[in-house]
Amino acid sequence: MRCSVRTLAGAVALALAAAAHAEPATTLDGIEVSASTLRMPQSQGALPMTITVITSADLARQLAITPDLSTILGNLVPAFSPSRQKLSGFGETLRGRSPLYMIDGVPQSSPLRDGSRDGYTIDPAMIERIEIVEGANSLQGLGAAGGIINIVTRQAPKAEGVQQQITLNASAPTRGGDGTGYGGAYTLGARSGAFDIVAGVSQRTRGMYSDADGRLIGVDGTQGDLMDSRNWDLFAKLGYAFGDARRLQLTVNRFQLQGDGDFVVVAGDADAGVPTTSRRGTQQGEAPRNRVLTASLDYRDGALAGGELRAQLYHQQNRELFGGGTFATFQDPALGPSVFDQSQNVSDKDGARLSWTRRGLLDGKLGVLGGVDGYRDATYQELALTGRKWVPDTTFTGWAPFLQTELWPLPRLSLSAGLRREHGALDVPTYRTLAFYHGVTVEGGTREFTRTLPNLGAVWYAGDHLNVFASYAQGYTLPDVGRVLRAIDQPGLSVESFLDLQPVVSDNREFGAEYDDDVWNARVSTWTSRSALGALLVYDAANDVYNVARQRTSLRGWEARGGVKPWSGGQFTLAYAHTRGRTDSNGDGKVDSDLDAANVAPDRLNLGWTQAWREDFASYLQLSHYFGRGFDFLGKPDARFRGYTTADAYARLRGAIGDWTLGVENLANRKYITYFAQTLGDDLSYFAGRGRVVSLTWQLGF
Repeated sequence: MRCSVRTLAGAVALALAAAAHAEPATTLDGIEVSASTLRMPQSQGALPMTITVITSADLARQLAITPDLSTILGNLVPAFSPSRQKLSGFGETLRGRSPLYMIDGVPQSSPLRDGSRDGYTIDPAMIERIEIVEGANSLQGLGAAGGIINIVTRQAPKAEGVQQQITLNASAPTRGGDGTGYGGAYTLGARSGAFDIVAGVSQRTRGMYSDADGRLIGVDGTQGDLMDSRNWDLFAKLGYAFGDARRLQLTVNRFQLQGDGDFVVVAGDADAGVPTTSRRGTQQGEAPRNRVLTASLDYRDGALAGGELRAQLYHQQNRELFGGGTFATFQDPALGPSVFDQSQNVSDKDGARLSWTRRGLLDGKLGVLGGVDGYRDATYQELALTGRKWVPDTTFTGWAPFLQTELWPLPRLSLSAGLRREHGALDVPTYRTLAFYHGVTVEGGTREFTRTLPNLGAVWYAGDHLNVFASYAQGYTLPDVGRVLRAIDQPGLSVESFLDLQPVVSDNREFGAEYDDDVWNARVSTWTSRSALGALLVYDAANDVYNVARQRTSLRGWEARGGVKPWSGGQFTLAYAHTRGRTDSNGDGKVDSDLDAANVAPDRLNLGWTQAWREDFASYLQLSHYFGRGFDFLGKPDARFRGYTTADAYARLRGAIGDWTLGVENLANRKYITYFAQTLGDDLSYFAGRGRVVSLTWQLGF
């Protein structure tokens, strides 16, 4: 894994908003970053922010231990929240705010009605690498309040010919039953003249998870679970090059994750420290699932009027079915007593991006980027069994012109500045709320906003191995308007009179330094992120739901990373992240209460040791320690997190017929309760973490 300010200090400069593109990445100081993340390849300077690149080798090591993408992100990005180990990623934040997930630049997040399943829209077998931009920014427009997590899909081979790969995997806990999981994937890449293709298919079946004592971990039958599930993925990417400068590319990915529903939850006792478990039984209704289609058409012309044109059209469909129940919210006297139902989010996103870049102005000292983005997000939430709309049809449309400049006034000083002008409109038809909310009629309407988002940055290259950077950038997202719309219980209201559509704008400031001499590397940065009008999720214990509160929020933190290569084939890494968040809970303009676990992560230390013992044998050992912390709400201590430590390991042997990898998750079989479960303290979701799991992977390339 490579983490570098110089990634952005050498790659993002003309960056805050050009056309997303999935072309082969640009190499800068040994770090590859694609244009679909940074929106501008081959820049010599940048908006100086922190970026982490999870390479294909890093990803292979982590996948040998666990297929859970959120766990992988936490293992390699300390500012990312601990994984819930569930299908729902609710509460998993980056620097205390929700990140924007993308696949080759196509947004996967649905801010209008956030189902928190953004990390499960593609199988890891189809991923080449993952690029994470930390901190609020408007690089990709709507949604990146905490940063960007861009999943870059597999690339075609650079040379003529055909490359194929087969991967088989099996895993099982060392204690507990019903835990065997297995999967397989086949990918093909080919290039012939101007044409290239990448295609793949994968299937994965997951058994039940067990804790360190061998007890089945409680299944989340409402939000959805990774346990007792299966998924498949179909992927295809077709490319055609028109000479050396122009290229057209079509990418399509179809993913589905379906729960089996063969286990039901057994409530624990949070006060007594007894975790929630599971037993065999049939879940009522249909088990939770994800169905996702992501498609994009990309075009690049590298020699248009002395600059480079990039364009993208994209489409994304997301169907998120949640588990059911006879919840009070679902009851309607007209349908009889004890109505069982389950909800589903339905979201369709379309967008277009266009940009043109010109470099080499002012004797090579100035570069300019201009363009425009347009997008449309249509979302609703239904009660699938009775055909009722819980959240009405909401359609958000927006467009944003932008201009970005980069100037090198001195050979070792890069300055960047830019503006992005967002125009957004939300249209909601007249609708009727559920009987639980008194079945009131809400008059529809349209709410609009405009916002200018600036960015400034500077990088001083103090020497061949050291640079210092500072930046200011604004990012924005929308409040979860679906939660607001569905909960209206007062008659006579209209969308135009009550709905606050003002975006959640985050002011992100960062300052730091980086050193790298190919043996030692280190980076330290400090940051703040403030929102005068946030969108905090506040837990309503009476109805077991989270509601949106527009409160002032303030986050701050610092990160330190380092590494050393003391001998050939060996590398040690260290990463630490500290985060604190406060909010204005009483509306007096002053932040007075801690943000809870659903909004901020604990401090975390990651250690790693990679060793290539021989050309055909290598090992990896990693340790993650979560520091305990308390939460202070209006001066009164409430929830407390006790912290825990886990270790994982893997060993890889390259044989005559394929590579064999043995991975062990939770090497010491540490017993613990997950971060979110500890701090919520709810008996039905007092989930333990996974005990020791052993995985065996075989991979053959030919």
